[in-house]
Amino acid sequence: MNSIGIGTLARRVGVSIDTVRYYEKSGLLSPASRLASGYRRYSDEQVSRLRFIRRAQELGFTLKDIRELLGISKQRDVAKIKRAAEKKLADVQARLAALTRMRDGLATLVATCPGHGRAADCPILRALGEEKLDD
Repeated sequence: MNSIGIGTLARRVGVSIDTVRYYEKSGLLSPASRLASGYRRYSDEQVSRLRFIRRAQELGFTLKDIRELLGISKQRDVAKIKRAAEKKLADVQARLAALTRMRDGLATLVATCPGHGRAADCPILRALGEEKLDD
């Protein structure tokens, strides 16, 4: 493949040019070369790397996590990559559990509120103002 410009790279991966520049400033991506005019040029390797970054973000990895994954991938240490993914999975499961508790708590409050009457009698306001919420 011939080298491509930043706009083509961005379109191929489905991101904005500003996103590509942000990843460059973050040290996650760098152009394969530059033309004499200073324009950045990218190869298939940068297309793959940018896709990797975007997909990792979609799975909840932070830019710091992604930097670590990229470092591990250079070492070809599959066990470390699996451990990093397991750690992220545990984090996602914990957040899902917390969101489930929040959803259930809100559903209970909404179900108890008649939606009319005095604010002082509102079960939602009372529950939010209590010293301790029931778990």
